[in-house]
Amino acid sequence: MAQDAAGTVGARVSPQVDSLIRAAQAGDQDAFEQLVRTYDQSVLRLAINLLRSTEDARDVYQEAFLKVYRNLHAFRFDCSFHTWLYRIVTNICLDQLRKRKVRKEESPTIETQDGPIDRMDTFQEEAAHADPERSLWNRQLKQRIETALEDLTPRERMVFELRHYQGLRLRNIGELLGTTEEAAKNCLFRATQKMRAVLGDFT
Repeated sequence: MAQDAAGTVGARVSPQVDSLIRAAQAGDQDAFEQLVRTYDQSVLRLAINLLRSTEDARDVYQEAFLKVYRNLHAFRFDCSFHTWLYRIVTNICLDQLRKRKVRKEESPTIETQDGPIDRMDTFQEEAAHADPERSLWNRQLKQRIETALEDLTPRERMVFELRHYQGLRLRNIGELLGTTEEAAKNCLFRATQKMRAVLGDFT
């Protein structure tokens, strides 16, 4: 997902997508449905990765494409359609985080082609299988990271996740959140400092 998000956020609208958008703006329902099919999986994956809840992500998915349907006429091709769409998704996700301030009971998983996996299994997973002591250390690290993420403000968490889990550049994060690259950088710095304070001896 990181490569998908990082690669598409700054891209220009392709001729095929351009045609679909213009047709949908003219009232072609089939064109709009095809536009949705073009981006539906990447939108759902982004929402799942940011919210870590498949159920909440589906709600975001529906709300996002409803907003796209209602506001597509306002898209003027002066930015990437990916950026415009991802901005809608991230803003809805940010609202979700603000409303619930991250429920502790939600499952820390991400969706992949092979099904849901624990997002924190990326921390030296191979070594964990070979070393029980390492496996225990990794489980403790996962728990500590979840606690650290919960201590961030919704915006700090969003910036941290977009940067470290989605692989987006700070300039792209600023675009998605409607702010500047410098503001995103400062937000990331605050989030990183808070994460380090909670992780303590794990860093």
